[in-house]
Amino acid sequence: MHGVDAPAEPERLPERLRRPHGRWRAWPTTGPARALLAGAGAVAPCWMAVVWLMHLGPLSAHMAQHIALMNVLAPIGAVALMPLLPDRKQGVGPAALWAATCAQIVLLWAWHAPALHAAAASGGGAHGAMLATLLAVALCFWGAILLLSGRSRWQGIVALLLTGKLACLLGALLVFAPRPLYASAAGHHAADSLQDQHLAGLLMIAACPLSYVLVGVVLSAQLVYGLTAEPVQPASPKAAASR
Repeated sequence: MHGVDAPAEPERLPERLRRPHGRWRAWPTTGPARALLAGAGAVAPCWMAVVWLMHLGPLSAHMAQHIALMNVLAPIGAVALMPLLPDRKQGVGPAALWAATCAQIVLLWAWHAPALHAAAASGGGAHGAMLATLLAVALCFWGAILLLSGRSRWQGIVALLLTGKLACLLGALLVFAPRPLYASAAGHHAADSLQDQHLAGLLMIAACPLSYVLVGVVLSAQLVYGLTAEPVQPASPKAAASR
């Protein structure tokens, strides 16, 4: 209509003002990313409650440190680092996943061997090497879980359950051992050292279902839901006519 002014075109704002949360939108929002954050979110409050409310001995404090690195910081770090990978859409194959899985299991058990544990407990470079290597393999493991393609997702579930079972087995050995296994934690009170060792094993047994098993269950549910939610393709007219 004549005499009516057209609405003014809104002024284009800069990109950073039009999308104030654009940086967070770059984070992965896929099912595996949500599963990893759910697992870390389940472990974190329990871990903080244990650290604040319980008197931890040297071995249980050592185990709490491992749980914080491998079950909280590593999955959150893997999700946070995904946008920085230029070729993340290509994903990784099962070989990379199983290499990271084997490396994580071997290093976890190796650093809990009495000789290496004594070296790490003495402080210095061995303790730093232990923390750095465990964090590195955990980052690789959780990153491989994130980067698996849809067809290989089931192998990630198997790797999660296998890792959780073997980690729980290590915790069970600490719980049911009749004597202290680590001379550095034995000290002068064998009863206190054995109690500390049992608590360390219980911490590991509690953390495994809350991280590895929980993430595996969530991924399994997402995989089953994705299969059932796929639309059924209607038969072509030619196929129907041939019948």
